[in-house]
Amino acid sequence: MLTRRLAEFVIETSKQDIPGAVLDAARNAFIDTVGCALAGVSEPVSELAARWVDETGARPQATVWGRRLSSSPAEAAFANGIASHALDFDDAMPTLRGHPSTTLVPAALAAGEVVAAAGESVLAAYVLGLEVAGKLGSAVGDGHYFRGWHTTATIGMLASTAAAARLWKLTPAELCTAWGLAASQVSGLVRNFGSMAKPFHAGHAARAGILSAWMAKRGFTAEPAVFDVPGGFMSTYGGGDGPPLEECVARLGQPWEIFEPGVFVKRWPCCYANHRPVGGILRLVAEHGIRVEEIEAVEVGFLPGGDGALVSTDPQTGLEAKFSIEYSAAAVLLDGDLTLATFTDPMVRRPQARALMARVRRHRLEAEGTYSGLKGYTDVAIVTAGRGRFALRVDKTPGSPAWPLTDAERERKFIGCAALALDDASLRRLLDRLVDMRALPDVHAVTQATVRRE
Repeated sequence: MLTRRLAEFVIETSKQDIPGAVLDAARNAFIDTVGCALAGVSEPVSELAARWVDETGARPQATVWGRRLSSSPAEAAFANGIASHALDFDDAMPTLRGHPSTTLVPAALAAGEVVAAAGESVLAAYVLGLEVAGKLGSAVGDGHYFRGWHTTATIGMLASTAAAARLWKLTPAELCTAWGLAASQVSGLVRNFGSMAKPFHAGHAARAGILSAWMAKRGFTAEPAVFDVPGGFMSTYGGGDGPPLEECVARLGQPWEIFEPGVFVKRWPCCYANHRPVGGILRLVAEHGIRVEEIEAVEVGFLPGGDGALVSTDPQTGLEAKFSIEYSAAAVLLDGDLTLATFTDPMVRRPQARALMARVRRHRLEAEGTYSGLKGYTDVAIVTAGRGRFALRVDKTPGSPAWPLTDAERERKFIGCAALALDDASLRRLLDRLVDMRALPDVHAVTQATVRRE
């Protein structure tokens, strides 16, 4: 039974069987995700989530990052998942076709905090949950996403369940049951991209993972073979174009998802489908000295499905603009970079951006199969007045193992994000604890450090 084999891998894999380099890579994912969450703490969607958590008055056990607020592990994971994804600055993974850490890190830290888990144990739970995310994400195929399901939420919920189950020492049988319960909560629509519902997906997935593990640990019942049976998760949600789940399960940890295909770290705070074309635009501008005033058109060619997440062609708000190549291309040409300040309502509505957006044109590239913002390539061209057309094909993704951020760039990203919620001394203390996470005897040292000292 594949459900049982997957559960045994999550629960029974020893920390000694997880290479140190894998745990170090997981630590880097925690640094990036917590930083993104602190940058998102003051966003309206995060404020609403925190208000909900505060008003529900659950027994304080786990920390809501960046706030003097604690709640149940499920509600803390909910709020922290929303904050992690509020700015769409968090990492992504091709096999998931979505964002793995925005559900896994909040769930793992909340579950670990309430049992005083060691930092290395929390990192191991994340790594094993990431394996679940990648293998199930591959098996459901691209068709799952193209039917309208947001994989960050749907698969993320099952991965978060695995991480919580590992930290709370569920048996393999109990994890099978927890997945049965989680599968009945699977949800999240791509159509909601560009609204507060998208980060809600991440928070809901983190919370549902915690809830499912808690219920199963205490005797709640659900289908224990949900990845095997007719009418289960795979037959209901599978896109029909992925490899058989049996093949994916046979490759657990061979290689580890965190290395192959790897976790992609965002360079800019917008949908990853924008990143290859934005990287290409910056290269063309730098190589040919292109000036904004001479641009007649910007042409962006996407492979089939490559711009499926870019649902907004005429954005009016900062949230909508994160899912628009029209705005992202115009903004990077005007400003030379994309920052958190780029995706605010006034910046989206400025006349210069509106005028340049009208010159950005998408077109479809002929190819077999379907792709995403993390797979394949993108063609970019800038047509100028007087100097002709400059074009290139971008076949690497910024932030991927093939085009990685340097250690210095990663640290600058964390500091820039965390500085929106913490003073310099507090953010340095938090960064130190995250860097030393493998050696921490109690992960509470990390969650406690997310709150500014008075």
